[in-house]
Amino acid sequence: MPDATLSWNLVSDVRGLFDYPFMVNALEAGTIVAVTAAVVGWYMVLRRQAFAGHTIAVMSFPGAAGAALAGFPSAVGYYLACGVAALTIGRSDGVAGRRGGESATIGAVQVGGLALGFLFLSLYNGVLEQLETLLFGTFLGIDRNQVLTLLLVALAVLGALALVGRPLLLASLDPEVARARGIPVRALDIGFLLILGLAVAATSQITGALLVFALLVAPPAAAQALTPRPALSLALSVAFALLVTWVGLAIAYYSIYPLGFFVTSLAFGLFAVARLTGARAA
Repeated sequence: MPDATLSWNLVSDVRGLFDYPFMVNALEAGTIVAVTAAVVGWYMVLRRQAFAGHTIAVMSFPGAAGAALAGFPSAVGYYLACGVAALTIGRSDGVAGRRGGESATIGAVQVGGLALGFLFLSLYNGVLEQLETLLFGTFLGIDRNQVLTLLLVALAVLGALALVGRPLLLASLDPEVARARGIPVRALDIGFLLILGLAVAATSQITGALLVFALLVAPPAAAQALTPRPALSLALSVAFALLVTWVGLAIAYYSIYPLGFFVTSLAFGLFAVARLTGARAA
C-alpha cells in the first residue's frame, strides 16, 4: 500500500482516495455491500433475527477457510457455507416457532462453524495474517471481478426483496394476520434467511466474518430507533450504512489500523446517538 498522509487540504485528501485502482475498487465494493447489508439488515432487525444473522456471518469464516484448503476461490466458500447455514437454521423449529430464532440449533451451528474454521485454517497452514483477514476483513486486493460479482449478488438480493418485500413486511410484523391472508409465512422465513445468507457472504468479503454484523445491525437499528415509518426508516438505514462505510474506508486509507475497527466503531457510535436521540424524542 502506498504511503498516504492527511493534510490540511480536505479536498486534496478526498481526491487522494481515487488515486489508486485498489482504493477505487474498495469504494465501489464498499458501496455495494453497504446498500445490500442495510436493506437486508433492516428486515433482519425488524424480524428480531439478529442471532440467526450473526450465526450465518460466523459461518463465512469456515466457508472461506475450507475453500482455501480445497483449492477453490474463497468466494465459493463464503456463499456455500452461508447458504447451508441459512437452510439449516430455516428448517429448525427455533426460527419457525419463534421470531427471535434463539434456539439450540442456531447456537450449535455457530460453535461448530468456528471450530471447523480453525481446523481448516490449521490444516491449510495459514498464518495469522490470513486469520485476521478472514475474521476482520481488508480493503486491499479487491479487483474488478470481485466488484462485478458483488454487484450481481446485490442485484439478485435486492430484486428478490423487491418481489417479496410487502408480504415479508406483513409476515414480520404480524405472522398470524399474514397466514390468515394466505401468505406463505414459512416459505418466507426460509427464503429470507437464504437472502440474508447471500448478503452476509457478500459483506463478509469486505468486513470479515466477525465484523459483518456491524453493517447488518447498527445502521438499520439506528434508523428504526429514529422513526417507525418503514420507507423513511429503510432510506435512513441505507444512508447510515453508506456513511459508515465511506468514512471508515477513508480513515483506514490514511491510517495504519484495520478497516474493521473504524467501521465497527463508527457504526456503534451512530447507533448510540440514534438511540439517545430517539429516547429523547419519545
